[in-house]
Amino acid sequence: VRASDLTKSYGSVQAVCGIDLAIAPGETVALLGPNGAGKTTTINMILGLTRPDHGNVSVFGLAPTAAVRAGKVGGMLQSGSPLDHLRVRELVALMGSYYPHPLDVDDVLRLTGTDGFAKQWTTKLSGGQAQRVRFAASIVGDPELLVLDEPTEAIDVAGRHEFWQAMRAIAERGKTIVFATHYLEEADAFADRIV
Repeated sequence: VRASDLTKSYGSVQAVCGIDLAIAPGETVALLGPNGAGKTTTINMILGLTRPDHGNVSVFGLAPTAAVRAGKVGGMLQSGSPLDHLRVRELVALMGSYYPHPLDVDDVLRLTGTDGFAKQWTTKLSGGQAQRVRFAASIVGDPELLVLDEPTEAIDVAGRHEFWQAMRAIAERGKTIVFATHYLEEADAFADRIV
């Protein structure tokens, strides 16, 4: 990921002001800051969901949207709900089908702790379960870059521990990980570098 002089405003509110950022392959980077610091806006620009007002961002030398279309990027957003009328396993399998070389769905369900409720309807999930499903959907495509916005929000203490164990396993496979958090302890414990 390379970002140069990224700036983004919403009306009179300047959400991001001149960020320069370079993330190397295989690095785990935490974007740390309080609510309203511009973490989500920065994540959205890296994913190509929001265009900067000024500056530019590239992912694997491509425009963010091109990198996403090529299957190089997996994203887990802070908001949004899983698709209705699907069971958890069906949703994860559907997401994997969009990538050229997805991981085995059952392996992903086990890794993310969603295997225990894989037959449950997505509309019947608790907040923590929905967050785990978002995580499973973000990694099933085996992307080179994983971008996560507040990934442990709504997950209980035991679930957070399991989540970070899974993240370590992903990082050990040489994947690049960028995550936004307002938890200093998480950033300090799990990131190679904090921004």
